[in-house]
Amino acid sequence: MTAHRIHFGPLAAVLPKLTLGAEVPLTSQDRFHLRANLLDSWQADAFAITADTVEAVLEQRIEQWRLVYPAVVQVCQQLGWPQCPLEVLWLLWLPLAEQIIQWRRSLSRPLVQGLLGVQGTGKTTLTRILAVILGQLGWQVCGLSIDDLYKTYAERQQLQQADPRFRWRGPPGTHDLGLGLTVLSQLRQAQFPVALPRFDKSAYSGAGERTAPELVTAADVVLFEGWFVGVRPIDPQQLTTAPAPITTEADRAFAREVNSRLQDYLPLWKQLDRLIVLYPADYRFSQQWRQQAEQQMQASGKTGMSATEINEFVTYFWRSLHPDLFIRPLLQDPDWVDLVIELDREHRPTAIYQPASLL
Repeated sequence: MTAHRIHFGPLAAVLPKLTLGAEVPLTSQDRFHLRANLLDSWQADAFAITADTVEAVLEQRIEQWRLVYPAVVQVCQQLGWPQCPLEVLWLLWLPLAEQIIQWRRSLSRPLVQGLLGVQGTGKTTLTRILAVILGQLGWQVCGLSIDDLYKTYAERQQLQQADPRFRWRGPPGTHDLGLGLTVLSQLRQAQFPVALPRFDKSAYSGAGERTAPELVTAADVVLFEGWFVGVRPIDPQQLTTAPAPITTEADRAFAREVNSRLQDYLPLWKQLDRLIVLYPADYRFSQQWRQQAEQQMQASGKTGMSATEINEFVTYFWRSLHPDLFIRPLLQDPDWVDLVIELDREHRPTAIYQPASLL
């Protein structure tokens, strides 16, 4: 069984009416199209929608849309987007928020929601939008990135001196795992207030440094995102015939070292309650996406890396944990991953599915 592809259908004509509020009623034809979209095979499978529940889901989705739309528009404006992507709000952001709410309701403590995606997939943006939507729906949310757990600049300099292959921040071995375990444990057990570590990527010409922590006094949902959050070690033998850019014996030796260090992160992953994977149609899109992110950061007045440095940086990540070896197998692992969101070059969702539905 393969993942169902997303069909946008007539949504482009119907959704703008929802932005006008309850005073502009939907026609029976509008509701028919929305109902048919919800019963489309991909969405029915991803979010467990059936003919018996579709009417209730439709009413809830419309109500939630009207609650969150103004706040979502504000976020889109703050991000500098020319317009809010209505189809993505309907097809992805709202049902994903509702799914997270359902997962949270099954617990008697805060939910730690993992979000995995290679560089540039939009993890931070999605975290921000989900936090706004969940907040509008009455849930308290805090966000944490694997980047917030980096060792200090001085500690990473020491690591680089001991092993020059760790010249960039990012791969396993460059994070303070004790800090991460402490923070996630406190959040899971609702031991508030919790000091969330924060990291300034622009410091030291892009090398980055820790900055003042953020004090969080309450949270129902913790969105923990990162480029290898939830990724587990693989059989080292697979690295013998690894794909490019792992081409030399030195590349393979480095990949084996990183794979070995990944073992130390497993206790951190055990703190996750659920894991969502953002996966691009081609992982090499991350080169372009990283360039765009860096340009936006520099446009805001911060310093960062040059285009050449970005290319080297992203390639370095592929050499450390190649997406084809470490992430692609997770897309069909129902015991580890709860939901997969596939993306095209423009960050539009092309498929959403539970790995369990592929079996």
